Amino acid sequence: MVARNIINAILLSGCVVLASSPLHAQEADASDIVVLGRGLDLPPGTPAYGSVRITKERLSEDASGTVEHALADVAGFQQFRRSDSRSANPSAQGVTLRALGGNATSRALVLLDGVPLADPFFGSIPFTTLPIDTIGAARITRGGGAGAFGAGTVAGTIELFTADRGQLPPYSASGFYGTANAVQLNGSFSPDVGAGYVSFSGSFARGDGFWTTPEAQRGPADSRARYRSWSATAQGVAPVGETGEIQGRIALFQDERTLRFKGADNGQEGQDASLRFLSRGDWQIEALAYVQLRNFNNIVISATSFRPTLNQRNTPSTGLGGKLELRPPVGSDHLLRVGVDTRFATADMYEEAMNATTGAVTFRRDATGRQMTTGLYVEDDWTLGNVVLTAGARADYWSISRGRFTERNATTGAVTTTLHPERDDWEGSVRAGLLWRASDRVALRAAGYTSFRLPTINELYRGFAIFPVVTQANAGLAPERLKGGEAGFDLTPTEGVRFSATAFYNRLDNAIANVTIGTNLRQRRNVDAVVAKGLELTGSVDVGTFDLSASYAFADSQVEASGQGAALNGKRPAQSPRHSASATLGWRAPGNARLAVTARYVAAQFEDDLQVDRMPGVTTIDGFARLPITHRIAVIGRVENLFDVTVLTRKVSTSVDLGTPQTFWIGLQIGG
Repeated sequence: MVARNIINAILLSGCVVLASSPLHAQEADASDIVVLGRGLDLPPGTPAYGSVRITKERLSEDASGTVEHALADVAGFQQFRRSDSRSANPSAQGVTLRALGGNATSRALVLLDGVPLADPFFGSIPFTTLPIDTIGAARITRGGGAGAFGAGTVAGTIELFTADRGQLPPYSASGFYGTANAVQLNGSFSPDVGAGYVSFSGSFARGDGFWTTPEAQRGPADSRARYRSWSATAQGVAPVGETGEIQGRIALFQDERTLRFKGADNGQEGQDASLRFLSRGDWQIEALAYVQLRNFNNIVISATSFRPTLNQRNTPSTGLGGKLELRPPVGSDHLLRVGVDTRFATADMYEEAMNATTGAVTFRRDATGRQMTTGLYVEDDWTLGNVVLTAGARADYWSISRGRFTERNATTGAVTTTLHPERDDWEGSVRAGLLWRASDRVALRAAGYTSFRLPTINELYRGFAIFPVVTQANAGLAPERLKGGEAGFDLTPTEGVRFSATAFYNRLDNAIANVTIGTNLRQRRNVDAVVAKGLELTGSVDVGTFDLSASYAFADSQVEASGQGAALNGKRPAQSPRHSASATLGWRAPGNARLAVTARYVAAQFEDDLQVDRMPGVTTIDGFARLPITHRIAVIGRVENLFDVTVLTRKVSTSVDLGTPQTFWIGLQIGG
């Protein structure tokens, strides 16, 4: 009831923003104009942490038309598996960086206009809620964080920004038809309203999908990875006084997929709302409140009898949060940020286990849990000529409560209930960096940081099965704790040429992993640590009508484990490649014509923690072409995996799943 009242209040406030704005705008010199829809100015110390930015133009040229695919331009970005949002289980779409491993939960913090996107229960990212046409830019910062929502930032931060007024045309639409009867439709309408604007956007995608099962292993029960999803978003921005701005956003989405077998259907749906106030006066202020309502369902099919064995029929979860950040006027040499943020998550799970032979229900299970994290943070950037010093600290109070698991025997009626002990504690996090602009062409930087992440409600209380492996939950998991450092440089030897290099060392203590404890049996457990060290290179060349951008990441990551997990000691974390790379070569012609080719490489990685099941490295080639017909209409051609190379996304002994094959797209893009 509380969550419903809060979301109703935010929805009502958002509707006020969407429907109203001042009738008259104050005239200003062009140099003083603030583009509506943006956040506060970027702190001057941000480059000390080696951020990488992806522009809207580059995002719009992705061959798949999905955000998660475009983010792979930054080498080292990865989801739990190599599948994308059309063929992966939604609950497995966790994001990590620097080969720190994982178990489908995000170790990187993903934000949309400052709002955390992770599912309150699973910690995964619902990428299908993010039509790529509505994203104005992305910024990826690898390494721990101590700023707003810094709790949970152990691998890095991925910031997504919706398109602002300067990037939004009054109207736009695109429609694509692709291989396997696939359809992608996107549209937006963004009129000015008084001194502000509103934007309504929608997307729809469907496809018959591809065979994730190799032809030699295919049987009558196998199915293509069909998918169907839609989302709708209403966003409004209005100025408040001379220096203020209020932003409201409401989003609805639904996503349905089929995985490998007929009847192995899963889906997620959600309703998100946020309200944000910005003041760019002498006292800069950012106030944010958000709510997430999510649900997930999933049917597991036996790989031997091809009957349902588990029906995760209802998994409702609620996420609430907000932040208040103040930037007081402390002089032109300092940017001081003082803030408080909080996140609250609660979730329930209802599922039925069934006999694989008869289909009869054997057990009915339900579970619940709650988490809360509240933090205070302070951060300051001090500019001393061509040197910027930045430092910040957080103090977080967290609690895990109301953990319960109940199992009812459908035959005997016996009921077993396990109540898990409540826990709470304080965690401290710090980070500091230095940026020295030695000349107009050379900048040197260094940074160090600590951070932590709580286990998700899913990791604590929900097990799962992916044939033939069963993974158990663990209510006793401890928080992960990161400490690390890095150093690097940025070069701009001439106009249009940029190059950056970063060497890093990260140690994730109490890392949560799926640890093998028996034949086809794993359990989520804390291992002593995952240690990752390596090198990241990024470069771009933009000369005349040609441009080239490239990224490479080398990450030598190893598990340190003792006791019951000693068998993992010295091994690479599951799903963690040692090398990854991406490069895009583009050509621009008069009239906004464009050709671009992207190559991506991911080295070999292991499916399991014991390094038994190895998935080979793979290189894929994508293509993009735009041919303008008129000033506002263009024909777009795209191709994914041009040479149809085999991409393994899962391997257990001889049983494997495949990733996206060769896929062609043709469509029209309209913008005004």
